[in-house]
Order: sequence, then structure tokens, then C-alpha cells
Amino acid sequence: MSLSAPVRPLACIRQAIRQCRTERQQTRRYAAPATEVEYPSLQTRYPPPTPGFRPSQAIKQNRFETGLKKIPVVPPPRSTTKACPDPISILTNKQISVLDPTGARTRLFSPANPERVQPGDILVVRLRTGDPVSGVVLNIRQRHQPIDTAILLRNQLTRVGVEVWFKVYSPNVEGIEVVQRAVKRARRAKLYYMRQPRHDVGSVEGVVKQYLRQRSGGPLGNREANTGRKTGSKKGRK
Repeated sequence: MSLSAPVRPLACIRQAIRQCRTERQQTRRYAAPATEVEYPSLQTRYPPPTPGFRPSQAIKQNRFETGLKKIPVVPPPRSTTKACPDPISILTNKQISVLDPTGARTRLFSPANPERVQPGDILVVRLRTGDPVSGVVLNIRQRHQPIDTAILLRNQLTRVGVEVWFKVYSPNVEGIEVVQRAVKRARRAKLYYMRQPRHDVGSVEGVVKQYLRQRSGGPLGNREANTGRKTGSKKGRK
């Protein structure tokens, strides 16, 4: 079944416009009622659709699916937003579990830990490819994710101030140890004023050496006491 052509097919747009203009003049001249069709030459022999009729229904009514091959419909892929709503946090936790399997560094810099590292503490950073580096913590930088945590250490080498940034979860960092806590909690989060000569604490090598000696062979005071006793006994004998 095929749709029939209009009663008067249009050959040219100019001819259609001219015909509509003539019909409009005739309609105005004879004052046709509002129920009549304004342009009968443009109407087909089929009645116009009802006000509640939708074009999609007409398309479905004029379609015949007899003998047609159905097109396979592929279902849409699974939404990644529903499967993984926050992929950045999941990836961050996986990396932290690989770089810090024991969780010691996470606890050391966790805001919920009351004994966490704070500005003003003296730390020793042990590296896999070099000598350990020690210094006073001037700043603890924590960005959007915990894996980007970094610390700024300041020390003096040959009376020259040196500052080094260290990534806490860097593969090159083997361990971080707290040598000495700050006597008084700093009122600032960034101790950049310690770069001035009147606030600079100087070199911390003596404090670090004393800490390493106490850790390796016992307290330093006992050794000095033993050496002093031996020297005193020798002088008394002489």
C-alpha cells in the first residue's frame, strides 16, 4: 500500500506562492468563514490529524514489518560511574598499600594520630641510594590525596643553610625516624621564619649522632661516665 500523491502537485515554489497569494485575496474578498480551509490547493485528500494525534503514531501505523529482518540491538556498555564512583581514591589506596605495606608512614603523618610529625620536629630520612638526611621540619605539604604528602627539612652543611623536599611515599625513601620532638608546639604550620639568622637553629648533626649512638650501643652518658672513671683512676695511680 502506497500513499497517493496530492490532488494538485506543485511544480515550482514560485507557482505555489502565487497560487496562495491569489487564494488569500479571494478569501479576504468574499469573507470566507473560519471553518473553511485557508489554502485548499496545499491540502491533500486525506483529512488533517486530530489535535491529540502524534506524528510518531502515524509512522507506526504506516509501517509494515511483515517479512523484514530484525536488526540486532547491542545493549549499552556498563556505566563506569556506577561501577566505580571514585576511581582516584581506589587507585590511591592501592598505591599506598604497595609503597607502605606496614602503614607506619601513614600513621606517622595521619591527622588523627596525636603523636604525628609536626613542624619543628627533627627527622632522619633514610634513602635507598644515598646517605641519610636529617633536618628540622619546616613544612608538611598535604595536597588533595595523602599519597602526595611531602616534608621540607632544613639543616646546615659547612655553615650554609640547606633545605630539601622529600616525598613521604617515594620508593627512594626507605624509612623516616623522629629524632627529637619540638619542645613547644609551633603556632604556625610553615616555619619559614627559621631561615632568618636570629631564628635559625643551626646544624642538628650533634643531636642526630647522639640519637644514633643511643639506638646502636646504649645511652651516651654511660659511655662518657665509664671513660671518665678510667682516666681518673689512671691519674690517681700516677
